[in-house]
Amino acid sequence: MNLNPPLMTSLVLITLQLIAFTPSLQFTDQEIPSPKPWPHQFHALLYMNLSRGNLQISNLWYDWPGGLNLNIIQKQLGVLLYDVEWNNGTTFYYTVGDNGTCEIMRADVGIPRPDFLDGAKYLGTQVTDQGFLCNVWEKVDTIWYYEDVITKRPVRWDFYDGISTHVMTFEVGAVFNDYSLIQAPSYCFSQKTDANYTSY
Repeated sequence: MNLNPPLMTSLVLITLQLIAFTPSLQFTDQEIPSPKPWPHQFHALLYMNLSRGNLQISNLWYDWPGGLNLNIIQKQLGVLLYDVEWNNGTTFYYTVGDNGTCEIMRADVGIPRPDFLDGAKYLGTQVTDQGFLCNVWEKVDTIWYYEDVITKRPVRWDFYDGISTHVMTFEVGAVFNDYSLIQAPSYCFSQKTDANYTSY
């Protein structure tokens, strides 16, 4: 059956009016999914494609009660890098060994809160990576977060600067116990700096 354009326009308008005034056809707040908060402690193995095409694997240990993130980062054919982020906004980037290096950075915020995606805009569903059907959210044009529809596990998150993170494993409740790596090495504190890091 061929419909002329004016008739098609009328049918579309009628359909939109039915959706607007028929409660069963409207979305409610309960039907729009919310991202699951991160567990207070977990370990994730992450494959990351950085904005300039550089690749790395990161072991992320998230410990909200302990107030820290530990990333053990293996850049492709590079040196192992330790990234310890504390909830007071201090981050230590260091390597270990005879030629160990250290960089200390300060930020206005600490590690992400478990509910850091509160208020994110829901974008619908999308199939990503190895065929995972995910709910997708966007937060302040900074992060796009993909969560598996069924398991609610994070699958992927992308940043505005082109960094794409893919979750390979996700262990809820896992805690990092090698405190020697959480403590920044002594040469981090021998650098000249205006900040006071003596509490670590």
